Amino acid sequence: MKRNLFTMLLLCAAVLAGCSKNDEAVDSEYPVIDITGADAFPVQCSVLERGKTVTFKARFTDNVALGSYSLDIHHNFDHHTHSTEVNTCAESPNKTPVKPLVFIKDYTLPAGARDYTATATISIPADVDTGDYHFMIRLTDKEGWQTIKGLSIKIQ
Repeated sequence: MKRNLFTMLLLCAAVLAGCSKNDEAVDSEYPVIDITGADAFPVQCSVLERGKTVTFKARFTDNVALGSYSLDIHHNFDHHTHSTEVNTCAESPNKTPVKPLVFIKDYTLPAGARDYTATATISIPADVDTGDYHFMIRLTDKEGWQTIKGLSIKIQ
C-alpha cells in the first residue's frame, strides 16, 4: 500500500514538473487599420478614375505582430453593404454589371512588425464599368485576428 502511494505521488510530481508556465501573454486584440492620416487613400466616398493608377495607403498597427493584409475592390451596383463607416455616399441607380472591376490581392508584411504604413499601386482599367464599388481592406495579425474596413467608393 505504501509502495502504491509512493508510486502515485512520484507520478503526480513528474506530471507537475512537466508542466511549464507560459510567460507570453495571449494576443487577444484585433489589429488596427488607420485611414485618418492626411495622405491615406482611399477614404469613404473617394472617386477613382478609369485608366488611372491609384496608390493605396494606410497605417496598420498591432499590439504583438502584424501578419498580412488583402485588398478587394468589387462592384456595388446592387447596393449591398460592407461599409464600416458612419457617413454614407450618394449612390447611383442600381444597374447590371457588364465589365466590372474585380481586384483581389494579398500582401505580406515584414515579420514582427507592429506598426507599418502599407502602400500598394492599383491600376484601374480604362474599360471597366463606372459606378458604385466597395474597397475592402482586411488586416490579419500574426495570431489570426482580423479587422475589416469596408469603404464605399466610385469609379468614373
